[in-house]
Amino acid sequence: MTREHGASVRADPRSVVTTGTFDGVHLGHQAIIRYLVARAAETGGVPTVVTFDPHPREILTGHAIPLLTSLDERADALEALGVERFVVLPFSRDLSLLEPEDYVADVLLGTVGMREIVIGYDHRFGRKARGDRALLERLGARLGFSVDVIPEQIEDDVTVSSTEIRRLLADEGDAERASHLLGRPYRISGTVVRGDARGRTIGYPTANLRPVDARKLVPALGVYAIRARLADGTEVGGMMNVGRRPTFGTDGTRTLEAHLFEVDRDLYGQTLTVDLVARLREEQRFDGVDALVAQLGRDRAAAVAALEQ
Repeated sequence: MTREHGASVRADPRSVVTTGTFDGVHLGHQAIIRYLVARAAETGGVPTVVTFDPHPREILTGHAIPLLTSLDERADALEALGVERFVVLPFSRDLSLLEPEDYVADVLLGTVGMREIVIGYDHRFGRKARGDRALLERLGARLGFSVDVIPEQIEDDVTVSSTEIRRLLADEGDAERASHLLGRPYRISGTVVRGDARGRTIGYPTANLRPVDARKLVPALGVYAIRARLADGTEVGGMMNVGRRPTFGTDGTRTLEAHLFEVDRDLYGQTLTVDLVARLREEQRFDGVDALVAQLGRDRAAAVAALEQ
């Protein structure tokens, strides 16, 4: 897959395009991408995703948006689905002010080279989100491109959306439901940094993770069953605490501490990839170390059971 960014983008008139943020590359996105790839194969086109960085809502609202996927994670997921061209447009206030007609003519046709576009049922674009399916179809008839629309994707009576998945993870810590809507486990990659080594003194050494991308969404506080991949490719089970360590009276800083089963080696400086499997419980404050250790034993048993399902 070719990856083009900003000034490196060159028009390719074979481009069968879909455009959007695609944060999470969830089941709804996947339906669009599968159709896109199939249409490109039928017509001899190049399946092309046009996306934006930073997230448009960051520019429009001035607030950071916790991301389900980094730009590289999005690219990898899309490539696995058969996308052959990944175009990243730097999102700016100027781009947000483009009238939808100008966005289609100057960006999608002029810069990207679009000949066909695949959109979701609720796709909006251009200044004040004025562009929609009807406008695209009128422009297509005049400018010579076709428009395909993918219907709403429903899972268990819930519309699949990045917003809903963020809510499940950030508000409820519902890793299982979020994974279902994503079509795969929610993943966080982090560098192992030095902590206070308390875990090792109580028989539960932990790898303290600093997310590789500071914009990644961190799930709700609690203890999770996880699968982790080490830098050498080794895959192991484990459990991870996302919390503020209230038992030890720390400063309240949120930490990610992963206890990996059957791993006893120096991981400092390495990058771990962690997939959330299930949330086991909320974070708790214990009366002492003995009560904490007893609960960690129960957590380990629950994590092993979750990983075996």
